[in-house]
Amino acid sequence: MYSPLNHLSCGYSGITLKVNRQNINNLHLIFLVEKSVVASNKILVIDDTTVVRVKVRGMLPPSNSSEVLEAKDGKEGYELILREKPSLIMLDFLLPKMSGWEIFQKIQAHADLRKIPLVIMSGRKEEVTEKIVEPFEYFEFLGKPFDQKQLVSAIKSAITKAKLRPDGATPALVPVATPALAPVTTPVETPVTSSNELANQADLLTNQADLSEEIQLLNEKIAKMQTEIDNLKKQLTQVVTFVKQKIK
Repeated sequence: MYSPLNHLSCGYSGITLKVNRQNINNLHLIFLVEKSVVASNKILVIDDTTVVRVKVRGMLPPSNSSEVLEAKDGKEGYELILREKPSLIMLDFLLPKMSGWEIFQKIQAHADLRKIPLVIMSGRKEEVTEKIVEPFEYFEFLGKPFDQKQLVSAIKSAITKAKLRPDGATPALVPVATPALAPVTTPVETPVTSSNELANQADLLTNQADLSEEIQLLNEKIAKMQTEIDNLKKQLTQVVTFVKQKIK
């Protein structure tokens, strides 16, 4: 039986669409996103994959007063953030030139930038949770691949989180583990001796031993000569005494 709840026509952005019950929720979410973001603002999509950028652009609600900006790498994306001050940032976590993680840290360090609704995209959620602790209180995560309903829902959630974020609040980051430092010990300096130096030292010791032996022999000769001198003095004294007696 035909029911107006199952099939209805509605005017949306100047286009008449025939939708069924399953699309009503999607249209409601799209309307909320268009009302919150697209009405008169800029949406920045930072992703190094052209397919993803085109897909996001095609899924976003059309609006004559909105502008979708695209960046193919992190450096270009961050420059657009600073220059254009978008009302919504869709950020891929893995990017060339400047990673999504680096951009995220720069955004959190800037008081004005961290007020911008943020959607982080990645095909592997663990890449994000390795850096940022769940639950994600101040931004929304969108896993790849995604459909229009998931995209619009993520944008709506990011806008809500940005509005509820207290001033100065920052996301909890995963602490970086630092390796335990080994106790510092002062090394004992030992002289480095080459083989030539060892040989020279051995020759020196040998020469010192020989010299000591020669000195000992000289001392013995000196002692012997001193004894002979003493004997000669004694004999001379006796001769002098004898001569004196004869003279008298």
